[in-house]
Amino acid sequence: MNMNKNNKEGLIDLLLTRSVEHIYPSKEALKKRLLENKPIRLYCGYDPSGSTLHFGHIISLKKLAEFQKLGHEVIMLIGGFTGMIGDPTDKTAARKKLTREEVINNSLLYKKQAARFLSFNGENPAKVLYNNSWLDKVSFLDLIEITSNFTVQQMIVRDMFQKRLEEKKPIYLHEFLYPVAQAYDSIAMDVDLEIGGNDQTFNMLCGRDLMKAIKGKEKFVMALKLLVDEGGKKMGKSEGNFVSLMDNPKEMFGKIMSWPDGTIVPGLELLTELPISEIHSIKEKINKAQVNPRDIKADLAKMVVTMCYSEKEAKMAEEEFVKIFKQKDTPDDICEAVVDRDRIPLIELIAIIGLASSKSEAKRLIEQKAVKVDGKTNDQWQKDVVIETGMIVQVGKRKFAKIVKK
Repeated sequence: MNMNKNNKEGLIDLLLTRSVEHIYPSKEALKKRLLENKPIRLYCGYDPSGSTLHFGHIISLKKLAEFQKLGHEVIMLIGGFTGMIGDPTDKTAARKKLTREEVINNSLLYKKQAARFLSFNGENPAKVLYNNSWLDKVSFLDLIEITSNFTVQQMIVRDMFQKRLEEKKPIYLHEFLYPVAQAYDSIAMDVDLEIGGNDQTFNMLCGRDLMKAIKGKEKFVMALKLLVDEGGKKMGKSEGNFVSLMDNPKEMFGKIMSWPDGTIVPGLELLTELPISEIHSIKEKINKAQVNPRDIKADLAKMVVTMCYSEKEAKMAEEEFVKIFKQKDTPDDICEAVVDRDRIPLIELIAIIGLASSKSEAKRLIEQKAVKVDGKTNDQWQKDVVIETGMIVQVGKRKFAKIVKK
């Protein structure tokens, strides 16, 4: 990429500040390295604990893309080995171990989803690697040699382990080996930089320590900010605000619109390309009540859906959202569900037409008054519903089905 020195330095400054929590050993040291006319090799790891990437991953994917555009060698590492162990970070109990088959199946669509941000072809294609390629080959003798570079005290001081000790919950030995396995990834790929969420700082620094011990080489670490809710918790399934990169444009738009107002400014910084100066201005206007946060949130949703899909689909998603939530209407492309009974308990109806994954979930939704039949809330899960063609069943704000009587 041809550019003059001032432009390059400006891009590097932005690269090292936007969405960045901390850089080890320092921002200045990494900047000096990047100003040299020599590409670096960097990576970010993605453990396939689920079958889809989510909005939290956008932050690291965007950062990898920035490095790629500057001509650096980018690696998207899939945890084919570490995904089976499960990262213990922030976990108050041991994670369920996955099989190799589960891990590989979960990761099948990761590259396709990441391709919205990274280029996997052309002059400087991003690479996809699986760490089981080398970790499967580590012998017990190798493991003893590698672990001799770490101490039990180094591992046990981690907050989640201390909490488990206080609560007399078990800490399994394999959980100590997770950061060791992640650290060895840096050795195997001989990288210059690892990036990841700030909750991965301990694991990434283990890799830095191991690189110094084995190769006598500096490995930079870039800890990125996390997409969190107003309480500081990571956005995810457990908090009910998980947004998958597999969600369709309308689902994405609607889920972003359901976020609390406190996520607007962080979302603009971490998920969009909007200039920081504009984000500061928006933050000030929100604080002074000069704008409606809902309107800014809609702008955020449009930008993110455009980035993940297209401007056309983002506009359609916004129109659909306005139609449903402002005009209290039903969507145009509502799905039809065939029911072959004259009467059916509401709990069974919700489950068989696919608006709930099970009867227990259907019962919970009904009791929470999240179910409407023809626009009227129905919280009597045990009572029968008389089936008629054309009736509309709604669950929550975004799930609809039109009933067709067989």
